[in-house]
Amino acid sequence: MKKLALALSVVATMSSPVMAEGNIEAGKTKSMMCAACHGADGNSMIDMYPKLAGQHSNYLEKQLKDFRAAAKTGGSEGRMDPVMGGMSMTLSDQDIADISAFYASQQKAPIAVSDVPELGESLYKGGDVARGITACIACHGPDGNGMEAAGFPEVGGQHANYIKIQLNKFRDTNRNNDLNGMMQDVSKKLTDADIEALSKYISSIN
Repeated sequence: MKKLALALSVVATMSSPVMAEGNIEAGKTKSMMCAACHGADGNSMIDMYPKLAGQHSNYLEKQLKDFRAAAKTGGSEGRMDPVMGGMSMTLSDQDIADISAFYASQQKAPIAVSDVPELGESLYKGGDVARGITACIACHGPDGNGMEAAGFPEVGGQHANYIKIQLNKFRDTNRNNDLNGMMQDVSKKLTDADIEALSKYISSIN
């Protein structure tokens, strides 16, 4: 909770970074190289790859820049990923802004999820005080829409498998580009059963 309070305080007081203005039409053209994994409109049909449609543009920009930074520094900075590192290496800041603007403008397609565990809803909405697990709703909201100004992504309706993969990466510290290590702090307290339940519940929020 201390990390969450600190992060929100920092976000509330810091000035917004200067970012390139994204062009949706230019982004549509530039995103053609992304369609094989993420779909032409950002609604990936492959559940190990995230849906990008409707995601906050500033969050998408951050991730692409983090992928690019990791590729250029051998992983000492940013977010390491062998596929996305290669895809982002040649992108300029303007390319990233355009692609992000395009995907943010698209409509997210809902996912039908069956057998959603009650544990997932309980952890998402209330966390677990006894284990020091902060409720996901605090940052991602009741509908999973996140908070764009704070840099918290939209997670509702995302592929359950992708969410599961990312939570495991945060827990194993293989992904560490989260603000103040907040996701690592939460996920390290989650069991495999917690992650499975949360992933299915979050995916069911549309």
